[in-house]
Amino acid sequence: MSEVLLKYLPEHAVESVFELIKTNSVHLKIVNERVTRHGDYRRHPSGKHQITVNANLNKYRFLITLVHEIAHLAAFEKYGRNIKPHGSEWKITFQRLMIPFIRPEIFPNSVLPLIANHFRNPTASSDTDARLAFALKQFDERKPDIHFIHEVPSGSFFRIKNGKVFQKKGLRVKRYECLEVKTGKLYLFNANAEVEIIPG
Repeated sequence: MSEVLLKYLPEHAVESVFELIKTNSVHLKIVNERVTRHGDYRRHPSGKHQITVNANLNKYRFLITLVHEIAHLAAFEKYGRNIKPHGSEWKITFQRLMIPFIRPEIFPNSVLPLIANHFRNPTASSDTDARLAFALKQFDERKPDIHFIHEVPSGSFFRIKNGKVFQKKGLRVKRYECLEVKTGKLYLFNANAEVEIIPG
């Protein structure tokens, strides 16, 4: 198991993560990418705890996602199954499980202060913390034709994963206002959304 984890996690996190998996009797499945989520936790009727994590995540995002899902399991075990999935009990559990990993041997210096800040009050998804999500994305394998929306010139057209085409308009506070070409509806995009520019 440790050799498998080494492929997906920062080296200095492997031993502690392996202990977390054993302590919580987790059945870990590493699966192909799902666009809607990085990972999930399910408790089967048999009582078995199954956690799935996307195989395509970079090592730092994989670690955060796996600990996020183990925190669901640990919070349900400690506080009962009637708690909110991302309520205060889960937040406290996620913080407690994550703190031992917030070290320079595990996270790069560019990410460490953002991680520390995020875990003062963790959200349901690290993607909603735009600065942290952008910092983590720097470690993804990027396809050459994929850009962050903040790199798209204003007025240019772009396509998102589901095939919808938009035109980039202006910046509204921290997000970009974009017009969906087909419907004429305005949508807001985070600066770190990944899109494919359509050549003009």
